[in-house]
This record gives sequence, C-alpha cells and structure tokens, in this order.
Amino acid sequence: MENTAAILPDILGEPWVSRILPLTPSPHAPGADHAVLVHQREAASGRHGRAVLHVPGFVDYFFHTHLAQAWLDAGVEYYALDQRGQGRASRGLRRMEDIRDLTVREEDIRAALAVIRDHGHTHVTLLGHSTGGLQAAVYADHPDAGIDALVLNSPWLDVNRPPVLRAVATALAHLLTPVVPTAALAQLGAEYPRSLHVRHGGEWDFRTDWKVLETFPARAGFLHAVRTLQARVADGLDIRVPVLVATSDRAGDPANPADLASADVVLDPADMHRLAPDLGKDVEVRVFAGGRHDLSLSVAPVRDRFAAEVVAWALAH
Repeated sequence: MENTAAILPDILGEPWVSRILPLTPSPHAPGADHAVLVHQREAASGRHGRAVLHVPGFVDYFFHTHLAQAWLDAGVEYYALDQRGQGRASRGLRRMEDIRDLTVREEDIRAALAVIRDHGHTHVTLLGHSTGGLQAAVYADHPDAGIDALVLNSPWLDVNRPPVLRAVATALAHLLTPVVPTAALAQLGAEYPRSLHVRHGGEWDFRTDWKVLETFPARAGFLHAVRTLQARVADGLDIRVPVLVATSDRAGDPANPADLASADVVLDPADMHRLAPDLGKDVEVRVFAGGRHDLSLSVAPVRDRFAAEVVAWALAH
C-alpha cells in the first residue's frame, strides 16, 4: 500500500503534487535530510507504463511543465527530483547547494526510483541537466542503477575555464574543503538566469529564491565534489544502458545578448563532445543549433525540437 502521508499539493498547482523523501543525514550535506519528488497526482494510476526522472542542475529546481507535457503526451509519466539542498528541498537551510560530496545524492535518486518502480513503471529514463547530468552519468555507471536509458541535457562534464585556472581552482577546492568548505571560490553569473525570467524580458516565471537572479557562490566543498565526479568521467565510465548527450552547437559569452538567447553561456559543448564517447558502450550525441544551456528553456523552435527528439529517442530505447 502506497504511503500518501508525505504527498502534498505542489507549488505548480494541480495536477502536480510533491512527495517528501526522507534521507540519511550526512556531514557532506549539512542539514539537508530530504529530497522532494514531484509528479502528477495520477502517476500511480497505471495510465503510463514508461516513466522519466528529471534531475535539475546547480541552483535549479523543477518548473519545466512544458517539457513534462511533451513526455506525458507521448505516454511517459514525468517525475522530477529536487535533491537535498536545492529547490523545494532547500527550505529552512542556511545555505542552498552546500553539498560537499555529490555521491550522497545517489540516495536521493535511488529513493525516487523506488517510488517510480512502486508505481508500476517498467521502463525508466533518467534525465539530468548540467550538474544533474554529471550526477546522472556517474550514478548510471553503477551496474544496479535501476534505469533503462540515460539522457544528458548539457551535462557538466568539465570546468569551462582555461587549463591553468581549472587546475588552480581544483587544487584550492581540494585543499580548502577539509577546513573551510563554505569558502566561495567562484560565482555563478546572473546574466543567464536573468535572461530567462519574465522580469528581465524572458519567457519563464520561476521562483527566484530557488533559481536566483543574482550571482551565487560556488563553494569549495561543492567544487571539490564536482571535480571528484568529473575526474571519474575523465577516466572513463562503463554505462551499460543507452545514453543520449544533447548539447547546444556552441559556447557563448554571457555579456552578449545574442549569445544569451542562442548559445550555451555556462558550459562549453566541446567538452561534452570530447568526453561523451567514454561514458559507455552505446552513446549518441545530438547537437541543437541555437540551444541555450538548458536546452528545454531555449527559444520555442529549439526547445520543441529538443523535447520531440529526446522523447522519441527514449521511446526507441
């Protein structure tokens, strides 16, 4: 019998609901002891045999109902996971995204997948964006990952900085994490999220306490956690399920308004293309010209193509 006590109305409104997933407390995620799984109220009704689980990126949360609808229209139930320390699962925390070992979030993904399987879904695609894409790739490397296909939307497989700065930042992160894990070593710029929000002329009205419109610190502990997983990717993974890596066609300059609308101004797709072949045995890369960092938030023709192609790919695998 399904436990409905932890199911609450979601901020997105009906038919969306939130499910609290209690997690094991960890010193690598101070105070963050739960994740939040979002799905439609009828998800367990048996209306769809397949499902997809969406894992957001850094300083992000699930509000992408237009993307969800594309999957639902194709007969795939849509679930989204705000992991510990982010979005819906950051309420009451002193710091969002204060995660010092990203592998602690594998418990979040496993807990979400357990609910999805309990709902009767026989085929599950894991969909990760940016940092969530990095996490999803490393998680999928486990032989018992419990997924059937993997889609990576602009995954953060390497740091988008010149080699010298990348090496310095990595060394500082590893050095400071044991003593000052909250030290800010870098900043997530404000230009990209502002370009998306209706307040600044964008198309999207998201919560700015969870996807902020100001610069946001990337702390030593978090960068250490990211670089640790990126080192595993650089060494090569052995993902046994089919993998689709989706990217923009070019990196852009966040100071250029044209690039904000039509390029990845956060990461460099060239890094994704370089590392994708070593993710597993069955990896396909698709490039979406004019795509933003989150391809699902690109201008309408690009995001529509992205949604249609990834859904079709998942159905074919």
